[in-house]
Amino acid sequence: MFFRTKLIATAALIALATPVHAEWVASWTASPHAPLGTEGPFAAASYDNVTISQILRISEGGDEVRIRLSNRYGTAPLAIGAARLVQIDDAGQEIAATSRMMTFGGEPGAVIPRGSPFVSDAAKVNLPDLARVKIELFLPSDTGPCTCHLTGLDELAVSPPGNHVGKPFEPVGRAQHRAFLSAVEVNSPDAPGTIVAFGDSITDGVGSTPGANRRWPDILAERLQAADLEWAVANAGISGNRVLSPGMGEAALARFDEDVLSLPNVKYLIVFEGVNDIGNRFGPQRGGPQLPGLDQPEITVEQMIAGYKQLVARAHAKGIKVIGSPIGPYKGASYWSEEGEAARQRINEWILNGGAFDGIVRFDTAFADPADPLTMRDGFHMGDFLHGSDAGLRAVAESIDLRLFQKD
Repeated sequence: MFFRTKLIATAALIALATPVHAEWVASWTASPHAPLGTEGPFAAASYDNVTISQILRISEGGDEVRIRLSNRYGTAPLAIGAARLVQIDDAGQEIAATSRMMTFGGEPGAVIPRGSPFVSDAAKVNLPDLARVKIELFLPSDTGPCTCHLTGLDELAVSPPGNHVGKPFEPVGRAQHRAFLSAVEVNSPDAPGTIVAFGDSITDGVGSTPGANRRWPDILAERLQAADLEWAVANAGISGNRVLSPGMGEAALARFDEDVLSLPNVKYLIVFEGVNDIGNRFGPQRGGPQLPGLDQPEITVEQMIAGYKQLVARAHAKGIKVIGSPIGPYKGASYWSEEGEAARQRINEWILNGGAFDGIVRFDTAFADPADPLTMRDGFHMGDFLHGSDAGLRAVAESIDLRLFQKD
């Protein structure tokens, strides 16, 4: 008995001394949303017998990779004829020995039921931290309106007709949205887990330089890697998103399970959302031009606080720590009003002092003009007093205390 007890105690000490790390993590994400009509600047794309390639940058590297596709808003099954992933260099050239044909249950293609996600098999390939990646999809039949992420901020290229996976092609079309691709997951030997950035267009990177990876979650990923902390960072922002109401993307409460809780090994959640709720509710236009599904109920500050509490409770139920930021300054934006500002101040007082969050970051003060804290600092916004510039988004990312993210 003594010998057995000693073995158990020794095993326990070894377990404590062995670093605990996540295996699969979400190294890159783009939360999809429903098509926003068939005409105008928000018209949904559709594809038929073409190959599309999409460029992105992962956060955490690893020795295996899989991709998550989505037909969440499709009206019919989505056929994937072939899929390929390859690492590229800063000039966009493919790096030798990194090309992998992705399979689905051992098959080279898949038919994704409407409303469903679909995850590929794992492919062995060594991808470094912050690697640039190209993903190609052959779409052999009419996809219908795309389950897309509108604000891709990097190149999507469309081929001439046919399967051009693994072959060079001269694009017949280019765009900057994400089509059917919702996540890149890696098996990392040293990642402690996934940090999810959950928000609206400011998190999505509107105002940043396309193709340059200057969203604030991108800069956070760079800082974490430079500090050898190895966290994966997943950007779950959707431009126009709101906490309580649908519009450009389902409401935060409605999409939370799919866009956050379904991701692998989420340990931390950063919530920075709410300006669209109060801007559309209290602004002079009361929502402005109506998009499909965009309504504006008579929400209250109390309902907003209840919404945040729901996000925190659902995250805590999965063992996820939640870091909150007060809503940022937006005086000067088209939907600012004194009534909306009063609501922002009340909500922010609760975020800071209500005790619901496991940690606080001050994105509001990082953006704010010290001489007029109700407005964004000159040069920190894209000219609309709402969306961050490269400099403003960097200031936000650099305001985050990395000591918030403790390894197990």
